[in-house]
Amino acid sequence: MKSVFSAPGDYIYFKSQVPLHRIPIGTKQWRYYDFGPKVVTPLICLPGTAGTADVYYKQIMCLSMKVGYRVISVDIPCVWNHQEWIQSFEKFLDAIDVHHIHLYGTSLGGFLAQLFAQHRPRRVKSLILSNTFLETRSFAAAMPWAPFVSWTPSFLLKRYVLTGIRDGPHEPFIADSVDFVVSQVETLSRDELASRLTLTVDSASVKPLLLSESFITIMDTNDYSAIPQQLKDQLSERYPGARRAYLKTGGDFPFLSRPDEVNLHLQLHLRRVGLEAQPELVQSIPKDGTGGGPSKENDKEDRDDEQKDNGGNPESNSEESQPSPSAPESSESHGLDEQLLSNAEIHFIDQKDSIILKPSAMSMNQHSAAAGILLRSTWEFFIFSLLPLYVDSLYIYSNNAWKLRQLV
Repeated sequence: MKSVFSAPGDYIYFKSQVPLHRIPIGTKQWRYYDFGPKVVTPLICLPGTAGTADVYYKQIMCLSMKVGYRVISVDIPCVWNHQEWIQSFEKFLDAIDVHHIHLYGTSLGGFLAQLFAQHRPRRVKSLILSNTFLETRSFAAAMPWAPFVSWTPSFLLKRYVLTGIRDGPHEPFIADSVDFVVSQVETLSRDELASRLTLTVDSASVKPLLLSESFITIMDTNDYSAIPQQLKDQLSERYPGARRAYLKTGGDFPFLSRPDEVNLHLQLHLRRVGLEAQPELVQSIPKDGTGGGPSKENDKEDRDDEQKDNGGNPESNSEESQPSPSAPESSESHGLDEQLLSNAEIHFIDQKDSIILKPSAMSMNQHSAAAGILLRSTWEFFIFSLLPLYVDSLYIYSNNAWKLRQLV
């Protein structure tokens, strides 16, 4: 892990375009991003123990800003048992006037998504589960000090959470995803960390769901994950009729390290379950109050509350209040997402999805540019190779001509 973290350019652009909402519901504070047309049933993203609402910014940038889906990314509030989570999440949906939802959960978020689908089956239209599990028994056994987690100091909780993230040499994109998540862990309070660890070890298991397995997609990485393979196999055995989406690499946070592949699988899932995007409505969405979010007046109050929470420091909200800059040209996923999603054809073969990428005008232009570079390089090579020979011959000719002139 790097000692110094610098926010990616596309994340800075995201923060300038999508407002952060904070709403109190009872004693719980909900922090979330909401972008996309209100008329579209939202895809709600639930993070794992180390995640926040910010970790899904690449999904919002692609699926909401470009494709036309409504994506809501939430923080898990401070709840201390699973029944409290179900009730609190339902109140949150009522507060933002959302009834039916599609859930995308990773790790702990995937487990909580299954619990909500079990107890509120009428509200959940489909599930996308990534690197997650069915029961908490193994986590409780590995954490004997679980009864004292609520009294544990913040620095020990952060250390425990970070030890679950694999350290060592990574691919560049995976290393960047780890650095980003570590920076988000540093923003979590002691109560938030203790609450999430409590939800991880509190005794519970997912019972059979009323949701048809054809409306479930399991998306896992094949390299490594903090979730033991045995638990991921249990999940696959529970939903034999679910669609499978395997990523060759990606680590614990494929939504950050492999956003192009994850976004494609998410879009395939949403199309398959009958949810159509509304790209024509994206341009009409106001940047200061997007679909499903609070009104402009509530947004202003939320920003004031956030400024108070940050000790009145005006810099804490500068990214949301300043004029929106143009998208950075160096953003990796910004251009790749658009290219992949625009060139992908979806086919259904034997009840399984396959993605076929076809050549585009962009790839043809790239070949033309490569040919031009090769031709120019060859020309330069000949120039610089023959130039010394030409100079030498010119010198010899002039020298011989001078001697000949003296003899004459």
